[in-house]
Amino acid sequence: MADLHIVRDHTLGLAKARKVAFKWADQAENDFAMQCSYSEGKLEDEVEFVRSGVKGRLVVTKDRFDLQAQLGFLLGAFKGSIEAEIVKNLDALLAAPAAPAKAAAKKRPVKKA
Repeated sequence: MADLHIVRDHTLGLAKARKVAFKWADQAENDFAMQCSYSEGKLEDEVEFVRSGVKGRLVVTKDRFDLQAQLGFLLGAFKGSIEAEIVKNLDALLAAPAAPAKAAAKKRPVKKA
């Protein structure tokens, strides 16, 4: 099993970072057939994502995106390509002006400290 860990610092604050995370989850669902669930918290949000051969989570705070994923045996062979695509998509979303995002990911009523 191959592990991915991608961290991106930002200065957006939680509200704008949340919009970026919604867009990321929407892309993950549409482009990569991921099933995403989104949990909003007071200090951080979490996107859990899963599909055959991949599971992980994206933790969003006021100043950081922290993505961790586990790739199954078959997808582990493509770790470099998968990581490059995630980095490219996340960096593009962080660089774009924060426009209103549609919340495609299912929200779970989970509160975090």
